[in-house]
Amino acid sequence: MSGITLLLAQALIYFGVMAALFRLRHVMGLGAFLCALGVMHFLETYLAAVFFIELPFGLLSPGSTVLFSGKLAIILLFYIREDAETVRQPIYGLLIGNFLMVALVATLRLYGDPVSLPGYNPDLVLIDQMGALMVWGTTLLFIDSIAMILLYEKLRRLLPESIILRACLTLALILTFDQVFFFIGLHMVTGTPMGALFGGWVAKMGAAVTYSLLMALYLSLFERSVAEIAPQPLSDIFHKLTYRHKYEELLGKTGHDALTGALTRERFETLARVTLARGAAARRPVSLAILDVDHFKSINDRYGHIAGDEVLRRVVDCLRMEVRAEDHIFRYGGEEFVVLCENMPHETALAAAERMRVSVHGTLANEFAAAPTISIGVATFPDDAGDIRSLVAHADAHLYEAKRLGRDRVVGNIPGAEAAGAERG
Repeated sequence: MSGITLLLAQALIYFGVMAALFRLRHVMGLGAFLCALGVMHFLETYLAAVFFIELPFGLLSPGSTVLFSGKLAIILLFYIREDAETVRQPIYGLLIGNFLMVALVATLRLYGDPVSLPGYNPDLVLIDQMGALMVWGTTLLFIDSIAMILLYEKLRRLLPESIILRACLTLALILTFDQVFFFIGLHMVTGTPMGALFGGWVAKMGAAVTYSLLMALYLSLFERSVAEIAPQPLSDIFHKLTYRHKYEELLGKTGHDALTGALTRERFETLARVTLARGAAARRPVSLAILDVDHFKSINDRYGHIAGDEVLRRVVDCLRMEVRAEDHIFRYGGEEFVVLCENMPHETALAAAERMRVSVHGTLANEFAAAPTISIGVATFPDDAGDIRSLVAHADAHLYEAKRLGRDRVVGNIPGAEAAGAERG
């Protein structure tokens, strides 16, 4: 079998099995797919270090050309059809698992030379070399994976309609980076000849094209109807890939209001400051809407507290239907709620608040005899205020003005808003 035919056969087998497991993720779960993705990294590194074939354009290793390039292609496919929060699982799993393997082998080496067995003597030099290459290769894999996803998203602006061309360019650039830096480590540890640098790069460019075509075939045959995830700011994707938003998320999960399911005021005090600090660092607006159920006391007095509680629950349900997935809803007081919207300009926040108002009025008018309505005040950082306390006061003043004007309305811009808020507080 010729070298090129061998490489193509390996690529088809690898991608075929991994794509099948990926396709079955909704039936079998992600466990089988993730285990298959991570189990071969030692073999990839070993083949990349010791097993080379020669083609007309130079030396190359199937471990690097087929297996490693294929792993990056599968991770990219995983991201294209899932999201950053899901794809980070194998990225970190590979990092931790491979470092654990190296650490355990290094611990065994503290024992000294193992007992010699008849007919077999372990190659300790190779073990030490493989440990060094595993550390270097795993570090590069982690960097490659993060950079690959960010580069793929960056190319959306240039190639918004072509997923596959984006994927091909992304793989080609990331594999070029990886080939240069992995070869540096390989040359230093094993003395691999320079001919393998160019030969391996040519082979990886072929792998980028091959795997991109296989991805196109898979997507067209099996997941054509699945929409690609909506574009997001690169900083948001980076935060998700690096778990930088996990602290806020965990706080939210442990701080929900028992009645409505909204986040508590205590969680607001923590999350709001973190969100404003992040907005200031990224120079992005943060909008805050305070809303109040109009004449809520009269609803309780006339229909009873059980009906009043149900009104509050349904108000939050309506809000959830109108906000973005990344927005936060808090129960700020008895019948008062706050919606915190990161990376949302003031005009967009006013439009979102109006949708909330219309949704609450339209839905609750059909469900409750009282036909509850809400009034909303909106303020935006940094234009309206530079800290969370002032931002709340500014939005609160707008809420006060909405009530003064007759309730069931949104207000986001009035003269002397700060003064009104201070007077109300």
